[in-house]
Amino acid sequence: MTADLKNYRVLVTPTSFGVSDPALRARLEDEVGEVDYNAGGKPLSAGELRERIAGVDGFIAGLDEIDRSVIEAADRLKVIARYGVGFDNIDLEAAREKGVVVTNAPGANAASVAELAVGLMIALMRNIPQAVDATKAGGWPRLKGISLEGAYVGLVGFGAIGQETARRLAGFGCPIMAYDPVIDEAAAAALGVEIAAYDDVIREADILSLHAPLTPETHHMVDADLLSRMKPGSFLVNTARGGLIDEAAVLAALESGRLGGVALDVFAQQPPDPDNPLLAHPRVIATPHMGSHSNSAANAMGRAALHDCLAVLRGEEPLHRVV
Repeated sequence: MTADLKNYRVLVTPTSFGVSDPALRARLEDEVGEVDYNAGGKPLSAGELRERIAGVDGFIAGLDEIDRSVIEAADRLKVIARYGVGFDNIDLEAAREKGVVVTNAPGANAASVAELAVGLMIALMRNIPQAVDATKAGGWPRLKGISLEGAYVGLVGFGAIGQETARRLAGFGCPIMAYDPVIDEAAAAALGVEIAAYDDVIREADILSLHAPLTPETHHMVDADLLSRMKPGSFLVNTARGGLIDEAAVLAALESGRLGGVALDVFAQQPPDPDNPLLAHPRVIATPHMGSHSNSAANAMGRAALHDCLAVLRGEEPLHRVV
């Protein structure tokens, strides 16, 4: 028997949910009895969630800290529907133990994140932020840039976002190499991407772009050893997860000249400490985890999360179950 959703309460923490498509909020509010929105403008900490999770049946979640303490404090929770693809901020084992379904939205933000990745590559290589700042300050600098044409782009991770990044790079005349433990050979062939060994991608790339999930195996994958094997003066772009890189090692590589520049849309701590030395470094572009902050990505993530949240509350199987 289908559950009466009017008896259910849903917590929604991503502040962009339904902003570009108000029909998403209208549908959710029409389907369930009560909706609790996050008005704070940022992801919630575990402490903040513990204060709000009681009485919640469905949770459309952003990058909030959903640890074991939050899940144990939930007395009615049936589903955590991630508004995005990553789920490293959720204690999956705790959810599994308590019978809480976790879903995500694979591919929903792929095009948007890929667009930002390519934009950051161009900004790094052409010194666009420095040129803007100098010109606005009254200068007229002649800054030396490096063309993306002919530069080797190495993609670490060739899932939906890595493939969309390759698709957008196709017109720039740059050879692309990709590594993924489980590579989609048909997609690589269709996109003209060379499948390469991990060490070859690291060694040959003029621009290394990260598109891997954060797991115990990939945590700090970009460490001092990896950086020592990159081309001198090469560039690093991370639009995936902050935990993929050892920030101290990246700073040291910038100072030594091993890295010519770094673009980071994600940090180990978000938002980063204002005293983080990477923020002040002249060859670092820092953005506020905005890869998925486009109207099309927000709408796609919203539709996917809403569908699976309501499906679980009805007692149906979701489209994108994680656990």
